[in-house]
Amino acid sequence: MGKTTSHKITVCTSCKHKGTSCKPGYELINKLRTAIDQAGEAIPEEFEISGVACMAGCDRPCTVAYYGSRKATYLFGDIDPDTDIQDLVEFAQQYAYLHDGWCSSVDRPGKLRKSTLARVPTGMIALEPTGEFAH
Repeated sequence: MGKTTSHKITVCTSCKHKGTSCKPGYELINKLRTAIDQAGEAIPEEFEISGVACMAGCDRPCTVAYYGSRKATYLFGDIDPDTDIQDLVEFAQQYAYLHDGWCSSVDRPGKLRKSTLARVPTGMIALEPTGEFAH
């Protein structure tokens, strides 16, 4: 059975290092794609890796989001393409195995324990029954 593409990693391409014009997003995308490809079967699911113009994490560049079908979404900030690739790859491996995407900060690899900007639960739709409620 082949890998399925139900997981995505999105990297902000407009984040700048403070006080510079350096935008590390594209470098991060390239390094992350290479590292995930090299991980091979250690990551049981495929991850589509792409960039987006802004994820509103400007004070904590570079920002990276992980999301998957029926899973919690994570947004990480302060990611450095030169030092944090291994943590991102390890989280991809971990995230692929989490049935709902939910994990504690102490379970996340390395820097990702403290650089989480948001964990958003999966979207759930709750329907209220129509008609009168018995009191």
